[in-house]
Amino acid sequence: MRMRTACPATPRAWTVELRSHADGLALVCRHCPHGGITPTTAVSARSAALAHLARHVRGDLRPSHLRICQCHERGCRWHPRHRGCAGPIHLLLACERGGRLWRLADACSACAAATAQAAVVPDTLLAPAPLQPSTTRRHRHPKGPGERIRVREMLSYLAAALPADTSAAARLLALQCALRMNTQMQVRLPKGVMRSLRLSTTKGPWAELEHARWLRTAPQNAANEISAELLDATLLGQAPARPDRRQAADWALRAGSSPAARVSGPLPRLASVYLAAHTDPGSGTGLGEFEQMGRACGLQPPQLPSVLDQLMATGLLKAWRVCPDSGDLQWTVTSNAGVRVGDRGREAAGEDSRGPGGCECATAGAVGQAL
Repeated sequence: MRMRTACPATPRAWTVELRSHADGLALVCRHCPHGGITPTTAVSARSAALAHLARHVRGDLRPSHLRICQCHERGCRWHPRHRGCAGPIHLLLACERGGRLWRLADACSACAAATAQAAVVPDTLLAPAPLQPSTTRRHRHPKGPGERIRVREMLSYLAAALPADTSAAARLLALQCALRMNTQMQVRLPKGVMRSLRLSTTKGPWAELEHARWLRTAPQNAANEISAELLDATLLGQAPARPDRRQAADWALRAGSSPAARVSGPLPRLASVYLAAHTDPGSGTGLGEFEQMGRACGLQPPQLPSVLDQLMATGLLKAWRVCPDSGDLQWTVTSNAGVRVGDRGREAAGEDSRGPGGCECATAGAVGQAL
C-alpha cells in the first residue's frame, strides 16, 4: 500500500473576500481569528486585499522542497481538470467573482497554467551566495531566470495585480518600477528611462498608479530622477538580486524601443515588449494565449487584433493568427524586428515547450469570426 505524503501543518493557501458592509466594503480573511477590515473605497479595498495576502505569505516562508501544490490537496477545484500536477511550485495569485475574492497559494506549473484569472508572482527569492576568497576576483554570475523570462513573469503578475482598466502607459511604468525597486520597495527612475518610455512629459501614468494604490510618489529631490515607493506588498518577499532585475528592466526598454516598435502611443510599445518576452529568440516565433495578452496590455479581446495589425504595418510582425479551437495566439517576427535583444539564455528547460503549429488556425482577417 502506497503511503500518502504528509502535508505541511499549515497549508500555504490564503483567501480574502470583499463583502458589502454598512460603511462600504469589508475585507474578510478566512485565516485570521479576528473580524474583517473595512477599507474606505473600492480601490483601497483591492490594495488592502493584496497587502493582507502578502503579510500571510511573508509569515510562512519555506524552502522550495517543503512546498506542495495546494490546489491538488483540495481536489483541484480551482481550475478545470487536466493531466495532473507537474513542474516547479510557484506562488499563484488568483482572482474570482469579479475581484470580490483573492487567493494566494502554492501551485505547480501545470495547475497554474490551467487556472483562469491568475498570475504567477515572480518567485525569485534567492539565498545569499557563499563567500568567495578575496584573493581572486571572480565575475558575478547572474542569479535566477534570464531577462526574457523575468519580464514575462512580471507582465503576467501585473496583469492580475493592476486594475483591468490600467492604461498601457501606466503598465509600462509599473513594469520598470517593479524591476528596479530596492529592498525597501523604493525606486528612483532616471529621466533617461522616462524618455526611453516616452513618458517624460506626462504625469498621467504616475497619478493612475497612485490612484490604484500601487505606488506613492515621493518629493522630487533631484532634477534628473523621479522617486516613488511601491505599495504592492506582494512584491516585497519576491525581490531577486537587484543587478539582475535592472538588467531585465533594461531588456524591456530595448524591446519596446527597437526601430520597428517606435510607433506612436504606449500601447504598441507594451505589446512589443509582451511579444518579445514570449518569442523564441532562435526561431523568431511565439505562442501564447490570446486573452492573456489582452489582459497584460489592458485590452478587451476584440481590441487586440487592431494592435497586432498595427505592429505588422510597422514591420515588427511578419504574421499572426489565432487558433479558434484553443484560443492560442501564434506569431512570427521579422528578422530585423529587434525583439531578439540580448538575453543571458538561461531559460529553464521546458519553457514554452509548445511549438507554433499542431492546430488549424485562423488568419488575422478571420479573427473577428473566431472571437
